[in-house]
Amino acid sequence: MKIYMIGGKARNGKDTLAGFMQKHFEEQGKKTCIMHIGNYIKHFAIDYFGWDGNDETKPRTLLQQIGTDVIRVKMNKPNFFIDRLLQDIEVLDNFFDVAIVADVRLPIEFDTIKNIYPDTVKMSIKRPELVSELSSSEQKHITEVGLDNYSDYDYNIINKDLESLEQEALRIVKEELK
Repeated sequence: MKIYMIGGKARNGKDTLAGFMQKHFEEQGKKTCIMHIGNYIKHFAIDYFGWDGNDETKPRTLLQQIGTDVIRVKMNKPNFFIDRLLQDIEVLDNFFDVAIVADVRLPIEFDTIKNIYPDTVKMSIKRPELVSELSSSEQKHITEVGLDNYSDYDYNIINKDLESLEQEALRIVKEELK
């Protein structure tokens, strides 16, 4: 299974790009799944803290506290979510040709997966015209700034609008299938 990882800040188009890529890979006969490292954090918020799972009511500060303050720092388990994702990849490798990880936020996530699966493709997406809706503290959180100085990408995507983003996804898929 070929793995594509998309990194970027909140609301920059990671999931949208993943959806476009999935569509175009599947048009070429490739069974494709979209994965999220953050699924596990979200399950904590839904199962134990009463979040309804709706993006409009996402408790971003709580999610940041669970994932970083508690699990990565207090429990000293920086690979907690990566290890879970790797287990999922191991299972899904039996069913899919392509996996797209649509929510990379930290260099360790890119680098750990790439070390285990060397032909992993690393992508960055930026939406320059976006005015962030996050609070000041949420914008400064490591999950928002962790990739600011990271540059080891195979593709750097600028999200100008939906039409050009879909064209970029199609271009990447065609290039990857050569």
